[in-house]
Amino acid sequence: MNPYWSYLLTAVGVFGLWLAGRKDRRGWMVGIGAQSLWIAYATATHQWGFYVSALAYGWVYVKNARAWKPKAETLGEMSVRAMESREPSPESVT
Repeated sequence: MNPYWSYLLTAVGVFGLWLAGRKDRRGWMVGIGAQSLWIAYATATHQWGFYVSALAYGWVYVKNARAWKPKAETLGEMSVRAMESREPSPESVT
């Protein structure tokens, strides 16, 4: 097995966490993708315990990616926000 696998897996995982730390939802997607690399590594090295960790980490990454999904604003919420951000007109200032 090529020793660079461990460096690649580490780099991908750290990059995903770095993105997530910057509040970028794509970080969780990178983490989900990294789990396929861990499964390939587990298969190639016959280290079956990595399957368990890949499933556990994958579950956490999917859960976090869903939790960080932007919620759609309702029309009412947009209207309230627009009204709050509106500057006062010259007639209303005394």
